[in-house]
Order: sequence, then C-alpha cells, then structure tokens
Amino acid sequence: MPDKYKNFADLAQHEDAGIDYQVRVRRARPAFAIIAPHGGGIEPGTSEIADGIAAATHSFYAFDGLKAKKNSDLHITSTHFDEPLCEQLLTTSAVVVTLHGEQSEDGEGVFLGGLDDSLGEQIGTALTEQGFDVRVHPNPNLQGREKTNVCNRGTSGAGVQLELSRSVRETLFESLSAEGRKHPTRRFTEFVTAVRTVLDSRSASNVRAAGRS
Repeated sequence: MPDKYKNFADLAQHEDAGIDYQVRVRRARPAFAIIAPHGGGIEPGTSEIADGIAAATHSFYAFDGLKAKKNSDLHITSTHFDEPLCEQLLTTSAVVVTLHGEQSEDGEGVFLGGLDDSLGEQIGTALTEQGFDVRVHPNPNLQGREKTNVCNRGTSGAGVQLELSRSVRETLFESLSAEGRKHPTRRFTEFVTAVRTVLDSRSASNVRAAGRS
C-alpha cells in the first residue's frame, strides 16, 4: 500500500505534532545512531527496541505515531524519510541502525538488511546465538540496500536495517498495545543486549585503532 504522505513536509501540513505524532532525539557518541522511523503506533515496539539498544551510549531517534487509530497514515517509506531532526542526526552519525516492524506476510523472524554487511553479519550472529531466527528478506525492495534508505545515510554511507516480524515483537513485550509495550519481557533484554554488545565492541575497536594511529 502506498504511503499517504510523500515526505515529512506533506505529513506536517495535515497532522499535528504532539497530538498525532512526536519526535524524540537523544544525542550521544557519534559512532552509532539507533533510529525507529516508524515508531509508536506505526510499527509497534520499534521505538522501545531502538531506545533499549541505544541506552545511554549511542544516539537515539524515534518518530512515534500517537493516533488512536490509523497510525499507518504516518508511515513515510525509508527512502523518503526526511524529518528534519533525523536529517540533522544523520549528518553527525557514522553508522545508522534502523528498527522496523515487518508488516507483510513474507515470513517470520528478524530480517537483516542495509549496506554494512560486516556489521550486519555480526549482529545477525549475535541474535542467532540468542535463538532468534535471522534471515534476509525475500523481497529485494525490503532489504534496505538503497543508498537513500535512512539506514545508509550516516556519514559512512552504510548501515544496518533490522525488521522484526509481528510475532517476534510480540515475544518482546507483554503485548504490542501502548500499555503492553511498557512491560518488556526477558526476550526483549536478550535482543537489545545482543545488538548493543556488538555495537559496543565495534566502538571499542575503533577507539583502540584510533589510539594506535
């Protein structure tokens, strides 16, 4: 289904900030930005997962749908996502990791995409070790390989896209309702810890390499 709005300016003309949607940004180290461009009620659970991965170490951004219904109206596809605060964060973040909620019927699991194949492989291995079913999305258009995809618009030009099927997201929270998402499960902790451990390790390696140069 095509997006209702072609870009953020179009959306902002018809939806009210603070009522229909909100933007949250937390800046930290420039190495990684963890972004949920379809958070809140748009793709439920993705904001909370991104926030958990970022913690106090990595930058965090979420565009949250707040509507009582029809939050899907607020979906702007990742290749067109141009909310200004997100755009600003991208200019100061080396690598972007985006969190999405897989909406189609193309299977269950965690779908790995983006152009940073090395980091993606590390994250995929860490999640597989925690028992998550990690695979590449069967639809080439949903693999996050476009240079204009928000996951690839950090300063390195390559990032990672993680799309979680609804069934996977349901295991991470008491439920995917607004109230249920306030109560993460043990699987939530296992997921965010696996991803964050990889990012922290990569950050530490970069610091050591810089120290030797």
